[in-house]
Amino acid sequence: VRMCHTPILCTGAGVFGGEMALLPDETLLLNEIAPRPHNSGHYTIDAGVCSQVDQQVRVLAGAPLGDTAQLAPAVMVNILGEAWQHAGGEPDWAAALRDPRVKLHLYGKREPRPGRKMGHLTVLGGSLDDALDRALAIRAALRPLRQPAQPIPR
Repeated sequence: VRMCHTPILCTGAGVFGGEMALLPDETLLLNEIAPRPHNSGHYTIDAGVCSQVDQQVRVLAGAPLGDTAQLAPAVMVNILGEAWQHAGGEPDWAAALRDPRVKLHLYGKREPRPGRKMGHLTVLGGSLDDALDRALAIRAALRPLRQPAQPIPR
């Protein structure tokens, strides 16, 4: 993979979400910069002292930024439109919510389509391994959530 060393200039007020990937050789790739709260940071709604959405409101209101500390290890799993197809209708959310440390967020989109992000699950844990193990079990119960559960860095 060839890395581009072109500087990136961002101007504006608010939250800028950056989506990156770390390759096995420790090369860091930048996939996207979004001038808004980004879906890859939605875990902060449940796992952060102050979420990315809270930070956006604070910036726009001219208020001081909030604490960005993470309260607990967390894993976020995107819920794609295929979950409705697999279930033959509305997925069994009760199966996911049997775990008291799981938070379900549906985005209110009316039409599930393959590959369309319909919501996400945030799984909090006592450790990152604990959260990841439980997220993988929940994902298996709601197949096919094609995207693998991604641990959130502490």
